[in-house]
Parts: sequence; structure tokens; C-alpha cells
Amino acid sequence: MTTKRTLSIKQRGLTNFEAVMWIFTRLSALAIYGLILVGLIGALIMGARNQMNFADVMRWAFMPNVTHVQSTDLQDLNPWASPFWKLTASALLLVAVAHGVHGLVVIADDYIAGAGARKFIRFLSIVMMISMSGIGLYLIWTS
Repeated sequence: MTTKRTLSIKQRGLTNFEAVMWIFTRLSALAIYGLILVGLIGALIMGARNQMNFADVMRWAFMPNVTHVQSTDLQDLNPWASPFWKLTASALLLVAVAHGVHGLVVIADDYIAGAGARKFIRFLSIVMMISMSGIGLYLIWTS
């Protein structure tokens, strides 16, 4: 007779840092796709009224920032400079940077053998993530 073996959540390992980061990577990728879809639909709706070309629509979809449509022949930039689009661009920036930096740290962990070197690379990655996110947010909200 076989006995049914059940493991608690702690024994399964679903609450450790690696599992949480694995879930974060998957959810952040879905969030990136969702935010790009929002930008694409918004660009198609707003661009259809203004006869935007495909390149301008795609620039807007991947980074909904008003500076991407300033160089086009649009008459009114106010709908593109709304707080909604600034929040969308900010969310896309933060999620994409966190997703990318986590991917780089995972790759670095595969190739760097020393524990001290891995800690240094992680620290450097976090510093760069914070500084690049700060610069990006500054550009989004002041342009």
C-alpha cells in the first residue's frame, strides 16, 4: 500500500526568493505585453484621426511619450501629453527595466563563479536600474 505524501508550502519551496523572482519574470513579461497593447490601441485610435504613419504608431506603442509624436505633423499634442499616457509610459519603463535587469542578473549568476563577484554584479545592477529608471522617469514627466 502506498501512502499519499503531502508537502507543506515551505517544503515545496514556493516561497523562496528564486520562486518569487521566477513568478515576477513571467508576470512582468505579461505586464509589458499588456502595456504595449494599450499603447498600440491608443496610437491606432488617436493616430487614425490624425493620419499617422506606421512608424509613428509603433514608436508610440513601445514608448507612449509625447516626444515621439512631436516630430510628426500633428496639430494638437494635448491628447498625447495627458497624465494617463505619462503613467502608462512610466509603468512600461519601470516594468521593462526591472524585467531586463533581473534577466541580466540571472545570466550573470550562471557565468560568475565567485559569491563576492555575484554580489558586486547584483549591487551594480540595482544601482544602474535605479539610476536609469530615475533618468527615464524624469524625461517622461518633464517633456
